[in-house]
Amino acid sequence: MKDRFLNILFSTRLTALLFILYPTAMAFGTFIESWYSTDTAKIWIYNARWFELIMLFMAVNFIGNIFKYRLYKKDKWAVLLLHLSFLLILAGAFITRYIGFEGVMPIREGMTENKMLSDKTYLTVYVSGDIKGQPKRKKLEDDILFSEHVDNNFSWNYDFNGQDFNISYVDFMENVTEGLVLDDKGERYLKIVEASDGNRHDHYLKEGEIASIHNILFTLNRPQSGAININLKDGLYTINSPFSGQFMRMADQFQGSIEADKESPLQLRSLYTLPNFQFVIPEPALRGKFDIVRADSQGESIQNALRLEVQSQGESKIVTLLGGKGIVNDPKNINLAGLDFFLQFGSKALELPFSIKLNDFIAEKYPGTEKSYSSFMSKVSVEDDESFDYDIYMNHVLDHKGYRFFQASFNPDEKGTILSVNHDWWGTYITYFGYILLYLSMLGIFFIGKTRFKEMSKALDKINQKKKALIIILFLFVSEIFNLSAQATIHQQSGAIDFDSIIQADAFSEKHAKKFGELIIQDSGGRMKPANTFSSELLRKVSKNDTYKGLNSDQVLLSIMNNPAVWYNVPLIYLKRGNDSIRKLTGIKLKESIFRKKAEYAPLISFFDKQGNYKLATPLEEAYRAALPNQFQKDFIELDRRVNLLYSALEGKVMRIFPIPNDKNNKWVSFPELTEANFTGKDSLYVRNILPLYFQSLRLAQNDNDYKQADNLLESIYGFQKKFGSEVLPSKDTIKAEIAYNKYDIFKKLYSWYIYAGTLFFIILIIQIFKPNRYIIFLVKAFKSILIVLFLLHTLGLIARWYISGHAPWSDAYESMIYVAWATQFFGLSFGRKSDITMASTAFVTGMILMIAHWNWMDPAIANLVPVLDSYWLMIHVAVIVGSYGPFALGMIIGGVSLLLMLMASSKNKKKIKLQIRELTIINELSLTVGLIMLTIGNFLGGMWANESWGRYWGWDPKETWALISIMVYAFVIHMRLIPGLRGAWIFNLMSIVAFASIMMTYFGVNFYLVGLHSYASGDKIITPNFVYYSVLIVGLLGTASYFKSRRIY
Repeated sequence: MKDRFLNILFSTRLTALLFILYPTAMAFGTFIESWYSTDTAKIWIYNARWFELIMLFMAVNFIGNIFKYRLYKKDKWAVLLLHLSFLLILAGAFITRYIGFEGVMPIREGMTENKMLSDKTYLTVYVSGDIKGQPKRKKLEDDILFSEHVDNNFSWNYDFNGQDFNISYVDFMENVTEGLVLDDKGERYLKIVEASDGNRHDHYLKEGEIASIHNILFTLNRPQSGAININLKDGLYTINSPFSGQFMRMADQFQGSIEADKESPLQLRSLYTLPNFQFVIPEPALRGKFDIVRADSQGESIQNALRLEVQSQGESKIVTLLGGKGIVNDPKNINLAGLDFFLQFGSKALELPFSIKLNDFIAEKYPGTEKSYSSFMSKVSVEDDESFDYDIYMNHVLDHKGYRFFQASFNPDEKGTILSVNHDWWGTYITYFGYILLYLSMLGIFFIGKTRFKEMSKALDKINQKKKALIIILFLFVSEIFNLSAQATIHQQSGAIDFDSIIQADAFSEKHAKKFGELIIQDSGGRMKPANTFSSELLRKVSKNDTYKGLNSDQVLLSIMNNPAVWYNVPLIYLKRGNDSIRKLTGIKLKESIFRKKAEYAPLISFFDKQGNYKLATPLEEAYRAALPNQFQKDFIELDRRVNLLYSALEGKVMRIFPIPNDKNNKWVSFPELTEANFTGKDSLYVRNILPLYFQSLRLAQNDNDYKQADNLLESIYGFQKKFGSEVLPSKDTIKAEIAYNKYDIFKKLYSWYIYAGTLFFIILIIQIFKPNRYIIFLVKAFKSILIVLFLLHTLGLIARWYISGHAPWSDAYESMIYVAWATQFFGLSFGRKSDITMASTAFVTGMILMIAHWNWMDPAIANLVPVLDSYWLMIHVAVIVGSYGPFALGMIIGGVSLLLMLMASSKNKKKIKLQIRELTIINELSLTVGLIMLTIGNFLGGMWANESWGRYWGWDPKETWALISIMVYAFVIHMRLIPGLRGAWIFNLMSIVAFASIMMTYFGVNFYLVGLHSYASGDKIITPNFVYYSVLIVGLLGTASYFKSRRIY
């Protein structure tokens, strides 16, 4: 019986079952978090005992398999280290969960703090009473986790001096606060709003009582010496303050003053400013009673409400406690059956063995922005036996006496910081040791000892020796017509021809426009870029073209600035084919050709009626209200973005070319914004006249083609930029590189080149099968060379984007896509040395990835980094983990080709196809192994980044969770050969396709469906594209059909 139990416990079947249950549970957890809340996911999944039991069984199973397969032997040490590393990582996770603790420490400037607020929430109860005439107190405390979406259960049964009492759960509500519920029979309350710490706080002043708000006393109809007395008599409000101050009425900006100890009329909805204190009384006093209400997200700190029932000696009372993570409220007191109960819910204040003083908080912003932060830093002093100063900022941690402090957030007024605090020495370093073993084992799998990877590499060499000069390939591809190139411009309105003639007649020279394109502007996000970048984005996004009527983007932008009225009438805005509702609104008729309906372009003026009303307003409102917008509604949203982009160019406010002298935030303004800036003296005279003079000189130059004066004026603008904006001005080389990058638009061109080259390469390989000759062999070599050249261009494009942006080119959705495409092609070329079919397949997949990157929902514009991404970890972690998607994509396409080959098997070609499938299966396994190694290393590098940035290496964020799910899925696929019934080429190749769904979810699904740190579109209304359903159907049909054919081969 014992042996049977151990055989089951250490069996590969149990391994397979655990590898299915564990990722499935995690997958459900990510969706539960999105549908309900993080706490719900923790209660049902991540913190559940059954989930921990799965991890325990996995650890035991790992240990058993170490001995079962004798991984302790010298030639298998790399695989042994791999298994040991996972055991250590699991051990570290348990230590972190049950021994380590974390929390936050808010500190205001100039203040000293030695307490942190726990990340866990606690219920604390003090029970007081007399024992033999002496007052005694009993403390009960435990950490609790509740959610309003689950059936919570909680009950304490204790006694005090022999008197039994019970505290049990009644209800739990999230996102609430204690607010006034209107009631004509209730007490009168006056609402006072203040934000002394940068956060809004609502206080309610009860009539006849005295309230202290930040040590300032307030009264309502109860005069008190030294207090701010507010009186209500006959419907009139007066205020009497012991301090002098001012007020500003918000409705009309009227300002006045109040004198100390003198009664004056109270101004409602006015900002009162007293020494070191500001407040607003937004409305008259109202009658009501206090109760729990849903919190306004714009209001004060959101809390949760825990309702408990306290029972003793037949008596009971219901008490409601407010609290939550990062919140410590005063205990609530009730008296029951002769006992006093003090109940408190929320974070626990944990005392540190030293103190932290915040000397200064510094928030750096991107040039010209108000809320776009480039970095923030807390300058602190550690007060201990040996005090010292330290700067805490993103990715720069304070480590002292086992406590680690991280820059987490800050107060809105930038006068206080919020530090994340972590105390988990053992858990962190045991996990880190597991990471080190993991990295060593990954290297060993490639290069050292007897490993599966090395065995498969040798097997592939043997197959290549057996193969003759023949490559078997079957390529079944039904080509769908894509709209890959921009549509021809067709103008419908009668007046468009005249406007086009005006534009072409008034066009400025291409040579001068090029110089204008080098002028630096500051975008709304604070990025400094050449005007050519904006002009290129303008034309490509608005018209889906690079030029208009022979004018390049710089000439178009100059023309718009010179004569914006004409461009209101130019049909420039692209209208997507198929949505006739748009054409009806704009009055544009749809032209038809023999072959298809052609796309139209509309002028900006066609989107407004004669009264100036925006024609898209109604359908846009419906589109944004729709829970799941249909395709027509999404077309309206996309069109609205194009309309607004063109309008912003015509308005001129995007051309922020004038730096404000001595501005602390290096803000630049456009010509229409000059009145809002503080230019003085000669500078004011210059900025108000330079652009009119410049365009006047341009108009004169049109007559004699002499642009010398215009060139000089343009140079003077650049000189003004250099004089007052040199701190943020890009170098000349960077400007030239960005203009060249805009001009060639290499990634948009590459996707069609990759697809064409890959498709033609397939055709050549098919011909080679049936009629090999020296010309075909030459063409095969030529296409290999072409793919290498395309890869080099791809690499140069990435390097250029890296140089221009100043950061690694994989920081957003678009950049990660072009990097995934690069990684896919890189591994395709690497494995393609032994298989031409791999190289051809990869080129096609790379082209498809790049094509998807250029769909409407990805913005190719270069943007500034958020502070947490401005780190060397971005270059390491993201490069490795996103790069792993390349070999997984390669495995997916090889698996598909292998199944197609099985469909084409016959008695005549059975041996040749079987040999080819064997070769492809080996390459597939090698590719998946490389991808798994990269994904595993990248995921745990991400954990180290998270630990250095936020103080925890694992937080069940959906992105890291789905990356772990993908690791489990591919580990299962690679180990299927050890499981009876799951061995064979057919199941392996099919699973290499199916497993890619986890990568798609990790990359796309998390980013656009779930909520978390990595979500690019959290809150957006996303629907599943139709091609997902088609893909599932195709894979199902292909797998089923190939299964029956594979039984004839094997």
